[in-house]
Amino acid sequence: MKKSQLLNRFLGITMASVLFLTACGGGDEASTDGGGEANGGGEGAATEESHTIKIAHYFAEDHPQNIALKEVFKPTVEENSGGSLTVEIYPNSQLGAEQEFYDGVRNGTIEMGIPGMIMQSSVEKLAVGEWPFLFEDYEHVKNVLNGPIGDELMADLEEIHGVKPLAWSANGFRMVSSDKLIDSMDDFSGFRMRTPNIPNYIEMWELLGTNVTPLAISEVFTGLEQGVINGQENPVATVRASGWYEVQSNVLESNHMFSPNLYIINSNFWNSLSPEQQQVIQDASLESAAYEFELMENSYEEDRAYLEEHGVEFTTPSDEFRQQMIDAVQPMYDSFFEQYDWAEDIVERIQAEAQ
Repeated sequence: MKKSQLLNRFLGITMASVLFLTACGGGDEASTDGGGEANGGGEGAATEESHTIKIAHYFAEDHPQNIALKEVFKPTVEENSGGSLTVEIYPNSQLGAEQEFYDGVRNGTIEMGIPGMIMQSSVEKLAVGEWPFLFEDYEHVKNVLNGPIGDELMADLEEIHGVKPLAWSANGFRMVSSDKLIDSMDDFSGFRMRTPNIPNYIEMWELLGTNVTPLAISEVFTGLEQGVINGQENPVATVRASGWYEVQSNVLESNHMFSPNLYIINSNFWNSLSPEQQQVIQDASLESAAYEFELMENSYEEDRAYLEEHGVEFTTPSDEFRQQMIDAVQPMYDSFFEQYDWAEDIVERIQAEAQ
């Protein structure tokens, strides 16, 4: 074989090898792309940084909030993240009372939490969700909170407090549990009422004639047991799950306020996650919160029957009594409308959603 032929053959083999190696190298580069987009979520997830997510709340272990976290949120996040995210659930104020674990999420020592509207004094529109006698039923609540109005209510939270809201969930319609029958406005006179340490709650129950004692939820059972307080106001699911029926004899089905909760996550932690991990958490939060809403709505009759079996008497307020309660808290709305230029409009839009 001539030298020229040998040279041409050698060059051809070399060029083919270079092309082959280049093609392989391009594939390797794509597979290690930070977002994992070239090879899809499954392989991309294997290269993502692993994180443990502590999620704190104040509800009892058998409350719908905790059940939804265990049955939906945790398994969904862990499976759909390909194992790069691990969820640890801390119910029953294990990581502190509501203000404490909320502050923990704000400063990043806790990744996630499910508080109530404890932040409403500085994130003013969030208070609207707990303005008295505003919502008719669960369908009304879901239409409002899961739509544009709900987005508007939580729009300022991240900028002001550094926590990102992920989903609305349900604490439920609040009722009064007590150590005596309440069936008129007169029965509120001198009644020692426990409330959260939130201005709107305190004002409402002062307007209704009670003596208000703000307490953390973890202190309520002892307060009721020792007679420091005569009663409290919470959804009946909380009365059952927290065992307060052991030290209470009556429930007034006042439905005086709907209390939402929020799935929240520390913003810095959120920003450290990959887009795929963020999407997994967002989707799981919405799915878990929707399941919790369903559990709360469907559990009322069962919770009521359970409490009745344990000696608790239920009373539905008369139309006259209910209207007297609504009239008593009207000064709150007068104050809201005077203080906030957006308040009257948003109340009208919420009320329109019930029609």
